[in-house]
Amino acid sequence: MIEITLSLAVLLAVGFLAAKVAQLLRLPSVTGYICAGVLLGPSGLGIITEEALSQQLGHFTQIALMLIAFGIGEHLDLRQLRQTAKSVGYVGLGETSGAFWLVGIGAFLVARATSVGHAEWGLLDFATLALLLGAVSVATAPAATLHVMRELRAAGPLTSTLMAVVAVDDGLAIIIFGIAMSVARHLSGGATDSITAAAGASLGEIAWSLVIGAVAGLIIDLVVHQLNRRGEMLTVGLALLLLAGEGARLMQASPLLAGMAAGFTIVNRDRRDVRVFRAINDFEPPIYALFFTLAGAHLDLSALAVAGLLGLTYAVLRVAGKMAGANLGARVAGAPAAVRRWLGLALAPQAGVAIGLIFLIQGDERVGIYSSIITPVVLAGVVLSELVGPVLARIAVQKAGEVGEEVKGERQPKGARKEVAGGPVDIESIELVPWTWEQLEPPENPTGSVIFGVAHPATAPALARIATILAHHHRARLLAVRVLPPASGQEAQEREAIPGELLAAAETEVRSMGYDLAMEVVTTPSVPAGLVSAAREHRATAIVLGHPLAGTSRAFDRVVEQVAREAACPVIVVRSAGALHTERILVPVANVQELELVRTVVRALAAVGPHRITLLRTVRPEATQDEIEAVEAELIEWARTEELPDSVRGEAVKAEARLETICEATAGYDLLVMPAMPRRGLQRLFFGSLAEDLIRSCDRPVLIVRGERA
Repeated sequence: MIEITLSLAVLLAVGFLAAKVAQLLRLPSVTGYICAGVLLGPSGLGIITEEALSQQLGHFTQIALMLIAFGIGEHLDLRQLRQTAKSVGYVGLGETSGAFWLVGIGAFLVARATSVGHAEWGLLDFATLALLLGAVSVATAPAATLHVMRELRAAGPLTSTLMAVVAVDDGLAIIIFGIAMSVARHLSGGATDSITAAAGASLGEIAWSLVIGAVAGLIIDLVVHQLNRRGEMLTVGLALLLLAGEGARLMQASPLLAGMAAGFTIVNRDRRDVRVFRAINDFEPPIYALFFTLAGAHLDLSALAVAGLLGLTYAVLRVAGKMAGANLGARVAGAPAAVRRWLGLALAPQAGVAIGLIFLIQGDERVGIYSSIITPVVLAGVVLSELVGPVLARIAVQKAGEVGEEVKGERQPKGARKEVAGGPVDIESIELVPWTWEQLEPPENPTGSVIFGVAHPATAPALARIATILAHHHRARLLAVRVLPPASGQEAQEREAIPGELLAAAETEVRSMGYDLAMEVVTTPSVPAGLVSAAREHRATAIVLGHPLAGTSRAFDRVVEQVAREAACPVIVVRSAGALHTERILVPVANVQELELVRTVVRALAAVGPHRITLLRTVRPEATQDEIEAVEAELIEWARTEELPDSVRGEAVKAEARLETICEATAGYDLLVMPAMPRRGLQRLFFGSLAEDLIRSCDRPVLIVRGERA
């Protein structure tokens, strides 16, 4: 215990001092950590022994790798990646192919010319050696790259593309290595499985890893979202994350890919609560210092001498292949100039995954004979890339002009969770602010109709008001629909009074706005079928439904999904809570597609009365002021294109927790208009529903716009 404690103290202290020296020399901190490790390890002073590295301190490496992978997952926000998906795909294929082929061909020529290996080796042996070296060269070191990006607070096209490429790089490395191993066994005459089987096994490993990570991400998001304190989020999040990593290892899957998948799942949930990332970030500095210092201690400088010319060839051609392939892929994808010029340079670091791959080669009976050459060659490449790679990554970000401003002091998180009233609605609290604006003028020749379903006297007036505003916009007539199951005898007579009772309050509201109301009772066992039938018969341009007063109901959700799917018009769900007024309206959206979904409702509301409408976009906490202004300009331009009045404005706010940020923003508004993109099954389970989360957490009336396009 004393030896472990002393080792930790020495590693942290020397690593910290070396990092400070590196910063003074304008080098990345990670370079200082690695140099400190080399000095302390067996290749240096030998203060940290081989036994301590392999047995006593190894678990810190596993913890750090999970945190690193989890952090990379945060950068895989699909909303951001859609803008760079083409670049990521082409660059990823380009840089992996470039490294594989350049290293493979170069290694074959150098190995053949210098006659490395056994005297009886032939062309097939040199080809097998080159094939395996090419496969190992594909892997990158996400840890060093991520650390440099965070240290520089980098943001921009290069950074976002780089983090996405690094994330997919190890998945591609596993696939390529699995296929290469199978081919190598065939070339060595000892194949027991086909190349197809090897590729399938590699894909299976990746699939298992992603499933484990996705499940872990869903559980972390569910649990952490219920917590208020950052310390609690750190404890629970770290525990679940490490359990996922250990589970992946026990199932022969990749903990690195599982960690990435967990982070990816959380950041792409509809409510996008990233506070758990911030909590874990507070825990990372000492773990990172230990990880990189230990990485340096593992480096064997004698490998440089043993590897000789082949090791130098491997290191140089790997970086050259990454740069050339990334440049070619970026050009094909039409990526920005900064991505084309500098992204390949930032892919130079190589460490953990590559070392793991050479261990697999050593443990294989048929190709293990090549490990005596591959091991020192790859380790030499790792030594050079870990010492020089972070410097190259830093240069790439600086040349691209994506170094962020240093933040002084502790950042106060925006969107901190606070208790809000939500869930089941108190019927007694539902009211409707009287219509005091000018009466609306019905069309002489209405086109189609706007239908609203009536089921409860308390909510009927609110549905009638929203439906009337929509009918005025569409120049349509207004129709209230009541769907009832078939009945006979006394039950049928008792139900005859129900439509009139429901209609009374709704009709009063509609007339106060200047419109007339028609009523129709549809008798059918299926509520969705009845609504769809009425919509088709009366050529509905919109359907307005009331949300269940008792909170979210899966049965109601299925009704809305079926109506939205089968009716040829948008479906607007009105959630009544407190007083409904439509003067100050908040419209939270995540992208242009969601703006298009709520377009009709926003235009209808803007056309009546002195409404003040705010289009709200939440952006990532690291967004720069220029990015915020660009988002706000995009919102304003959309409003101008739609010919909306000047009272419609755009606003962008930084948010760690999207749901909480929107709930806080509702304080100054009467009504929310929320888009709800169509999601079903596993897609709904994975992404969740921000609209439904908002209904459970917010005490304001909400209009949920459902459908493919409004």
